[in-house]
Amino acid sequence: MPEAVEGREAVELLERTRTVVNPRLRSTVESLPGSMRRVAMYHFGWEHADGTPAGGQAGKAIRPALVLAAATALGGRPETAVQAAAAVELVHNFTLLHDDVIDEDATRRHRPTAWTVFGTPDAIVVGDALLALALRLIADDDHPASSAASARLAACVIELCAGQQADCAFEHRGPQDVSLDECLDMAMAKTGALLGCACALGALYAGAGEEEVAAMDAFGREAGLAFQLIDDLIGIWGDPGRTGKPVGADLAAHKKSLPVVAALGSGTPAAADLAELYRAPMGAAAVRRAAEAVDLAGGRDWAQIHAADRMARAVDHLSRAVPDPTAAGDLLALAEFVTRRTS
Repeated sequence: MPEAVEGREAVELLERTRTVVNPRLRSTVESLPGSMRRVAMYHFGWEHADGTPAGGQAGKAIRPALVLAAATALGGRPETAVQAAAAVELVHNFTLLHDDVIDEDATRRHRPTAWTVFGTPDAIVVGDALLALALRLIADDDHPASSAASARLAACVIELCAGQQADCAFEHRGPQDVSLDECLDMAMAKTGALLGCACALGALYAGAGEEEVAAMDAFGREAGLAFQLIDDLIGIWGDPGRTGKPVGADLAAHKKSLPVVAALGSGTPAAADLAELYRAPMGAAAVRRAAEAVDLAGGRDWAQIHAADRMARAVDHLSRAVPDPTAAGDLLALAEFVTRRTS
């Protein structure tokens, strides 16, 4: 199938997902008390900072799309998993609000981040509230799978927090003191876990058995790691006009992303140059030199090759849960989309 066709299929699937899930997502967010609701509505792009309506989108909807696509692939009715899909998206946005505070990111989705507009305390508290809303959505669902889904989502949140804690801990270690295995484990927890959970929840809502649920979770995790590898590349070489973030923001923040850690461990002269740059504050010129060093040390090539490898593993897991390629079509289209994206 031509790449352009695959991309179009995924974009159409994401649009359909937003059409189905966003009304439930928005009504849930609107149930928050006034002051918290205003911050949340701004974060999702539905309102401006002054509370007037805005035309922004609530994100790409990749995770809720995985929930619905997984339910469909395993013979379920996607409409029964809408609350679960909205819950997963609420958890994702809980992490975004907190990540922006932790990383001191000034922009997201081409606008100032919530903490820069409303202050750090409000951003943290609203993130907490979104997590509570997610768990309540699952708990209030009368679907037979809701209890198992609630337990799985709660376990996923703990894993997400462990991944975030590891990511923060890396910042206090020397440039070459974080191993690639540690970094991969962190990324699997911080990013892969929620994509795996999304796929597993879809399987649960389709009435799938334990082996199928586990295979779907593994598919999502591997696809999630591929997603993170591409995200890390975008964080270094992405177009700010598409990403909504300054060029090289991850390098300027001394983030030990996967391409950076791979480059630092290469034993090349460029790795030594990169380590030296990571020991001091970086202006624009230093950020450009750091990006060149990551490339010369092989970090860029390693990340691209490893992303393809992780996608191959993901497809293998998916074939065990959904042997029919036609039934797995939407999930495969989404997986291809997240690993070919540029923002």
